[in-house]
Amino acid sequence: MSITKDQLSVEVARLYYQLEYGQQKIATELNISRPTVSRLLKHAKDNGFVTITITDPFSERTVLAREIKEKFGLKEVVIAQTPSDNYELIVEQISLEAANYLSEVVADGDIIGIGWGTTIFEVAKKLQSNQLKNIQVVQLKGSITHSKVTTFAHETLSLFADNYHTTGTALPLPVIFDNKEVKTVVEKDRHIQHIMKLQEEASIAIYTVGTTREEALVFQLEYLTEEQKNNLQKTAVGDICSRFYNEKGEIASKEVNDRTIGIELSELPKKRISLLVAGGDHKLQAIKGALNGEYVNTLVTDYWTAKKLVI
Repeated sequence: MSITKDQLSVEVARLYYQLEYGQQKIATELNISRPTVSRLLKHAKDNGFVTITITDPFSERTVLAREIKEKFGLKEVVIAQTPSDNYELIVEQISLEAANYLSEVVADGDIIGIGWGTTIFEVAKKLQSNQLKNIQVVQLKGSITHSKVTTFAHETLSLFADNYHTTGTALPLPVIFDNKEVKTVVEKDRHIQHIMKLQEEASIAIYTVGTTREEALVFQLEYLTEEQKNNLQKTAVGDICSRFYNEKGEIASKEVNDRTIGIELSELPKKRISLLVAGGDHKLQAIKGALNGEYVNTLVTDYWTAKKLVI
């Protein structure tokens, strides 16, 4: 074969496989026909200029799950089949796995405590119809905000309640109060005490982790001043139910935590199932912090995140 054809086939392969150009775009770029592009790609493979290796992540999932369970002392680890680390795909798959897991473990008489946010909303949309009896559903944290940013708190509670044939119990308060004193007074209300008692009595808690990135949901809800947000970004790696913790899982800001209403992180390990549903590289440190804090006994994550958790 001529050197020219070899070189051209390598150039076509580089555009196709490395830069992810479509064949028509390559044809236009190099001023050749699309069939020629196809033939050059085949030529590159036939002559060993391109080798394609398919890595099957699914065969490793059982091993990864066992390693994560042992490393963090978990009861159960479910690793979703995610062929790429695209975050939208990760959320789609881990939410499906979480919904399937709930269909196996929720029993008559359970109280299910739920967080809110995009991931838990996706779980809610995928819940399987059931005939369970006497299920109660309660929000694990306050759900009111003046921000126009969507938390899906109401929608998530409604979907969970409908699926389990019950009426959901909301916590109709801001999750972070302006000051500790107001929160302390509100907590004394007997109606709020009833909700908080349900949170404590919940046999299952399902939640995700937030990050401390600028675009983190809780930072968009106008609960915190810029100074408070900046301080959390320096000390915290993530939050569960808007309670921020550091890489060791310790509360990162007592001042903010004292203003936060909802389940205490110390209550989560007491649940029969304390289920964290989270994945994606940008949530890795938040997931690690939650696991280090021993708040979680059951984890649903994706393959790519699971690999990094065992390092």
